[in-house]
Amino acid sequence: MANNLGQLILTGIPGTTLDPQTARLINTIDPGGYILFGRNIQSASQLRCLIDELRNASSTEPIITIDQEGGRVSRLRLIGNEPPSAQQLREKGSLELISRHGKLTGKLLRLFGFNLDLCPVLDFSPDDNADNSLKGRCYGSTIEQVIKNATAFNTSLRGEGILSCGKHFPGYTYALCDAHEQLPIVERTRSEWEDNEAAPFKSLLPELDSIMVCHTHYPFIDPDRPRWPASLSHNAINQLLRKDLGFNNGLVITDDLDMGAILNEVSFEQTISNAINAGNDMVMICHRMEMVQQAYKTLETLNPSQVEPALERVANAKVRLCPPSRFSIEEFDSLDAMVWDLRVDTLGEKRATERSAEDGKRSPVETY
Repeated sequence: MANNLGQLILTGIPGTTLDPQTARLINTIDPGGYILFGRNIQSASQLRCLIDELRNASSTEPIITIDQEGGRVSRLRLIGNEPPSAQQLREKGSLELISRHGKLTGKLLRLFGFNLDLCPVLDFSPDDNADNSLKGRCYGSTIEQVIKNATAFNTSLRGEGILSCGKHFPGYTYALCDAHEQLPIVERTRSEWEDNEAAPFKSLLPELDSIMVCHTHYPFIDPDRPRWPASLSHNAINQLLRKDLGFNNGLVITDDLDMGAILNEVSFEQTISNAINAGNDMVMICHRMEMVQQAYKTLETLNPSQVEPALERVANAKVRLCPPSRFSIEEFDSLDAMVWDLRVDTLGEKRATERSAEDGKRSPVETY
C-alpha cells in the first residue's frame, strides 16, 4: 500500500522542463497527477515535450491537469489566443458558442497531453464585481443560467476525451474575500445553501468526473469548528457531497493547499491528514515543491482504512483517462485560429482585439 500513496498527491512542478531534482521526486513518490501553470509554458512544442516527459517518468498513468477556463484564467493564452470568459459567453447568450468553447478546449488540451481540465466553475454570480476570486468566471448570474451554460460546456469538453471538474464546492458565491489571501466565512443557512449554491452541483454531478473542494468556512457545516475550511471538513465532503448529494465514488480534489485560507489557519501536517480523512482523494500542492515529500511522509502515518478508499477512487478515475492526440504545430495553429474566431464571434472584432491587447499586458495569475 505504501508504494501507492503518491497517487493521492496532485503536484505542481517548477520550470519548463523536467529537471533532475523533480525527476528524482517523481521516481520516489510517483505522484497521482500534475498541475501545470504559466511558469511551465514557453511554447506549444515545449509544452507537449514537458507533458510527455511527465508521463514517461510516471510508473502509473498520471492525471495531467490545468486551469483552462477562458478569459483571465486561461493558461494557454501565454502561447495562443485567449478564449472568451464564462461571463462573456453568458452575456452573449449563445449555447452554440459555449459548446464550441468546450469542444475547442478539449481538442487543445488533448493535443498537449492533458487529460483533466479544472472546470467548469459552478458558482453563480449575483454580483459580478464581488471581490471573491470569481470575477468573469461564472456561467450565470442565476442558478438556472449556470446549470444551462455549464452543462453545455461540460458536455462538449468531455466529448473530446477530457475529464471535467466542477468547482468550487460548497461555493465561493457569497464569499466576501479571496481565499488566495484569507479564509472566507460564508454565513448561510443549510436551506439557503441547498436552494442556491448546491443546486448547480446537484444538477451536474452525474456528468462530472471530479469535484474540487474550496477553502471556505460555512458555520452551518461545521458549527463546532470555527474557521474550519470546507476542504478539510468531513461534514462538507463525506456527509454533504458524498452521502447527501450522492457523489459516492467520484474523484474529489482539494483546491490548492498553498493558498492563504489554508496557510494562515492550519499546520501542514494537519492539512494533509485532515484532507484525506475528510473524504478528499487527492491533495493539491501547487507551489511549495519542498512540501510534496513531507505530504507523502504524512500520508505514510495514516491507517490503511483511511487511504484505501481514496486510492480506489483515484484508480477508478484513471480508467477513464484518454491518451494524447498526435501533436503538430500545424494542428495547434489551426485550433488557435478557431479560438480567435470564437473570441470574435463572442465579443465582436473590435472588442476582441482591444481586450486581447489589454490582456497581453497582464502577468499570468498562478492559482485559481
